[in-house]
Amino acid sequence: MNDQFITPHETLQLHELLTLKNLSLTKAITMSPLVEDNELKSIMKESVSAEQVQIGELRAYMEQSYVAKCNQ
Repeated sequence: MNDQFITPHETLQLHELLTLKNLSLTKAITMSPLVEDNELKSIMKESVSAEQVQIGELRAYMEQSYVAKCNQ
């Protein structure tokens, strides 16, 4: 078991990054039906997939935060 925690300040930075990633994902998903160019649609699909993976990774880091451990 890893006993290292992410500090409260780092947790705040992760939260801000997670918020940005969620907004980016929401915008890409919302705008994708409006895109007509096939190449751009493909790029947006790849972007959505990458954002989803990154959001999952950020959430995993958030679970290691000191704040999360104190609330358990």
